This record gives sequence, C-alpha cells and structure tokens, in this order.
Amino acid sequence: MGSWVKRNSLLAILVVACGGATKTTPTGVTVSESTEAPNWEFSSLDARPVSSAAFAGKAVALVFVTTYDPICQQQINYDLGLADEFPNVSFALVALQEPSSRELVEIYRDTLKIKFPVALADAATIAGGGTLGDVHHIPATVLVGRDGKIAWRHDGGVMPAEMREHLKKL
Repeated sequence: MGSWVKRNSLLAILVVACGGATKTTPTGVTVSESTEAPNWEFSSLDARPVSSAAFAGKAVALVFVTTYDPICQQQINYDLGLADEFPNVSFALVALQEPSSRELVEIYRDTLKIKFPVALADAATIAGGGTLGDVHHIPATVLVGRDGKIAWRHDGGVMPAEMREHLKKL
C-alpha cells in the first residue's frame, strides 16, 4: 500500500507542478468575430517577433498551447501540416506558461520540430485577460486577417478540415 500512495502522490505533484488547473476544452467553442484586434506582443524564443506590428498586413494563425497537454500537442501536429499547406498565412505558437518555463518550451519546440515562431504569453494572457481576450483555455486558436481584424477564434482542439475552411477565408 505504501508504494501505491507514494506513486499517486508523485503523480498529483506532477500534475500540479505542470499547471493542472488550466482549463482544457477538447470539444471546443467557436466564436466568429470581425472586430479590430488590439495591439499584441509576446516574448519570442528567437529573433522572430510575435506581435501585431510584426504581422501587420498578413493573415496570422495564433495558436495558444501548453507543453503538458496532449490535445495541444495534437493541435500543433495539425497546424504544422496546415502551415505548409497555407504559406500565405503566418503561424505563431504562444505558450501559456511562465517565463521560468522558457527552457522547457524551447525543448518542446525543438522536439516537435516547430518551424514557425514560438513565444511565451504575458501574465495577463495566462490569467485569461490579455489583449486578445480570454485565451486561457487550451488549445485556443485566433485567426487575424490581413486587415488586422479577428476573423475567427476557437477554444479547444480544432480538426484540420474545419481549420482549413477558415484559413481559406483569410
């Protein structure tokens, strides 16, 4: 009995340490919008900026994820294929994790062979109140059109066929 308690205690500690309180919405909630996207900027892991200014005049797919959620990992796999299919859309990944997790996010990026820019979210976004609104559900996708307006957002995993239809409209 002692090893069972120890094993489950370690599992509970791991879940809490990884941020198990973040809400995951596997079925997803879609919101169609056409409102002006506010200025946004996230701390990039490399020299490629992840900001409204850097992507001005371009269609952008911002995907908000965490490193510990399997649905996020699947979403990234889908998005990697879609990024190749839609070279006219700029993809960027925003990790909803504290700056202290930077090295973990870098390892995650390298392991998944993510080609597009990856950034860390700011504290307000992690708390669900950033400039792009409530994106603390994971994964969350925000599509911004060339006109700077939010064209579509989806909380939860989104299948490639559905995302493809929205990307075609950008």
